[in-house]
Amino acid sequence: MVTRAEKENFLKQKAVVIWLTGLSGAGKTTLASGLEKTLFKNGYLTKILDGDQLRSGINANLGFADQDRQENIRRVAEISRLFIECGVICIDSFISPTTLMRQTAKQIIGNENFIEIYLKASLEVCEKRDPKGLYKSARKGEIRNFTGIGSPYEVPVNPDLVIDTDKYSIEECLEICYNAIFPRIRKH
Repeated sequence: MVTRAEKENFLKQKAVVIWLTGLSGAGKTTLASGLEKTLFKNGYLTKILDGDQLRSGINANLGFADQDRQENIRRVAEISRLFIECGVICIDSFISPTTLMRQTAKQIIGNENFIEIYLKASLEVCEKRDPKGLYKSARKGEIRNFTGIGSPYEVPVNPDLVIDTDKYSIEECLEICYNAIFPRIRKH
């Protein structure tokens, strides 16, 4: 078998999972997309795993009850681990609202392979952004257990990085993120 180290040498990168967490509207998908473009431009191979993307495919059978949310994150972590075993940098964009969910993901992926980035944004700002109209639907009672409205979001206690997306432009957030992760993915 070809080892992960051999694949990383071939790709000239160190594979990690960059786990973006935060409320809906905090900028996870936007930052993931910008980060992927920046990394690709600099010669890195990546794969984005996004909550909406996986919920419509692999995890289409899951709802939003606590048990289903936990299983959603478990599956994502297992898929992420497969990508890093291939030497690929994985950018995961998931609300992952509880400490337990993020700890589960970190345990599956491995502490040394996991970079947790909390995208901090106030509920008020996220509701103003509301790109999918989800907060409006949740406020009307059309969506139950929506994180931030009917279901809590547990702020990460000790993430690798906190980016306050209320205060910085997407370009600034991207620069902060890239500068923080670069030492962990740097080409050999």
